[in-house]
Amino acid sequence: MQLTGIHHLTAVTARAAENVAFYTGTLGLRLVKKTVNQDDVSAYHLFYADGLASPGTDITFFDWPAPRERRGSSSITRTHLRVPGEGAVAWWHARLREAGLVEAEPVARDGRLTLDFEDLEGQRLALVDDGGTGPEHPWDGSPVPPAYQIRGLGPIRLSVPDPARTAAVLTEVLGMRRDRAFETGDGPVEVYAMGSGGPAAELQLLTDRSAPARQGAGAVHHVAFRIPDGDYEAWADRLGAARVPSSGPVDRYYFRSLYFREPNGILFEIATDGPGFTADEPLESLGERLALPPFLESRRAEIEAGLTPLRPGPVG
Repeated sequence: MQLTGIHHLTAVTARAAENVAFYTGTLGLRLVKKTVNQDDVSAYHLFYADGLASPGTDITFFDWPAPRERRGSSSITRTHLRVPGEGAVAWWHARLREAGLVEAEPVARDGRLTLDFEDLEGQRLALVDDGGTGPEHPWDGSPVPPAYQIRGLGPIRLSVPDPARTAAVLTEVLGMRRDRAFETGDGPVEVYAMGSGGPAAELQLLTDRSAPARQGAGAVHHVAFRIPDGDYEAWADRLGAARVPSSGPVDRYYFRSLYFREPNGILFEIATDGPGFTADEPLESLGERLALPPFLESRRAEIEAGLTPLRPGPVG
């Protein structure tokens, strides 16, 4: 029983329409689910992924009218997105430079060509060469050519004041392994791997003893880790046996989840691969309408009345 990789990452936007335009237009991802935060139905929950809405490819956003994040420690500070090869990194560098989103050149970091940039709200992202590993499911409707499309999530960087406490949870509770370390301008980074490893199954741990971050637009809310559907109950038992305070089982309809905070305060989620986003919509029309899980469907009129319609124009 082990984690198999990153499942999804959820961040915060205060500008939902512009968010849709940027992630589908500039980055060329597919909007695979337009739904609401199940704990706050006044907010959209937007999911972007590859052409098949595969687990491990989705970056998601809660739409909250919040001020910008105050950056600091005890937070997720960089989300990597995998692209197929160094040629793709170079192509993206030209595209993002033309859009005024990046000035620096790509750099070799941890043995992989990497390009750091930010979205329009300061969400810290990076494109990373995945070495041609892993499945590739391009989206036919993307403005980005298939040869350069983002394949999915890559390493996720955590910045914490006490890395030893986080590392203990990663290894002793979640079963990750410390794989290696590398140097950055901010200090040494330790890499923890899941399953068979590789850029789709890594966390990066950086020591940062600055003041804690304050969440807002441009911040990351949580990161989720993949598990096979059949392991869900065993993972709930495992967290209980380790005396890790958690949410207990939560059915999100598209996947089942367990939530808990690691010792430095970052929210983690364990999520099943299934049932998936085609549970209530056909693959060919994912994300075209507001999707609500069955327990919210009776409130559709009320929920739709409280949401601002999304009519984005192209960005980038």
